[in-house]
Amino acid sequence: MVKPADRIQQLPPYLFAEIDKKIREKQSQGVDVIKLGIGDPDMNPPSFVVDSMKEEAGKEKNQGYPPGYGVEEFKEAVAGYYLQRYGVELDPFNEVLTLIGSKEGIAHISFSFTDPGDINLVPDPGYPVYGIGTLFAGGESYIMPLRSENNYLPRLDEIPETVAHKAKLLFLNYPNNPTGAVVTKEYLKEVVDFAKKYDLLICHDAAYSELAFDGYKPLSLLEVEGAKEVSIEFNSLSKTFNMTGWRIGYAVGASYAVEVLGRFKTNIDSGLFNAIQQVGVAALNHPKRDAFIRELQSIYQERRDVVVENLRKMGWPLDPPLGSFYVWAPIPSGFTSQEFVTKLLEETGVVVTPGRGFGEHGEGYFRIALTVGVPRLEEAMERLRGAIRYK
Repeated sequence: MVKPADRIQQLPPYLFAEIDKKIREKQSQGVDVIKLGIGDPDMNPPSFVVDSMKEEAGKEKNQGYPPGYGVEEFKEAVAGYYLQRYGVELDPFNEVLTLIGSKEGIAHISFSFTDPGDINLVPDPGYPVYGIGTLFAGGESYIMPLRSENNYLPRLDEIPETVAHKAKLLFLNYPNNPTGAVVTKEYLKEVVDFAKKYDLLICHDAAYSELAFDGYKPLSLLEVEGAKEVSIEFNSLSKTFNMTGWRIGYAVGASYAVEVLGRFKTNIDSGLFNAIQQVGVAALNHPKRDAFIRELQSIYQERRDVVVENLRKMGWPLDPPLGSFYVWAPIPSGFTSQEFVTKLLEETGVVVTPGRGFGEHGEGYFRIALTVGVPRLEEAMERLRGAIRYK
């Protein structure tokens, strides 16, 4: 047997693959499992997306290789969305890049800029791909702790000067996965100033940009003056339009960063199916887009309220998150995060995600994904109530 590369042997087991394995085991035992672990929407894409795919999939013009940097119409649609949504002007030819889902772009940005021995600044807890991409590129992750007392924002003044001078990339993600935290424009300005001072590229993961509650309106990093010079922002249609399996995303921002990432991508993949990019145009430009998004927000807010209110009744000290579709909650005393979620699965059949899976500073917490309907969430909360209380 051929020995795997060292970089593969350094990888931990993929968190959600392990969760899937446990789910299958319980289901094989006849357990009715309620899955609140993986952030995969349970709802279908809007009809205008599905109808567009039916039309575009068979068109002869869509069957060949797509343009390396993305279909022109899709990039123009992204630029139009940014202008309408954020007041941000983008050059669709030089400041927009089509991705095969934002995940691949987030992983590949490290390959594009990070040399062996370079440092990337990585939030913890955070989406594991920030650190995995850094590892694969031969770089080192410097952890920026996200603490509740700091509203889950990295403390830039805690980063040593020697580290900041060596760093290439700084990853951010708001609304945040896994904590549900949001960010102010004032804080983003601090990050932009920090990046300019130390010649960094900010990589902002904005996957939950349309999932917000109680009147909060998420920001684009590019709204900040001067941000476009030092940042690249990643987003996708996955969460906004319930299109996780369609794998359509994009990167926008500094033209040099878009070009470098695009140069890397064109050497390792052949782009995204033209028809799906045309569907992206339909989604972003459709007159019912905003109404669909408002309805989606309302559904997730109702689900959030069900979970938060029930956990509060069980003793959990929680504030309702303003963004994403997650609830981030502390573990009761006497458990590690893995022990707690294992207990829940064994005793209740409810699957949640251990905070430790998002980094060492996620220990002591667990994450609930609001990706089942209200009746199933209420049942999950009832099962929890019978098994454990916060103390």
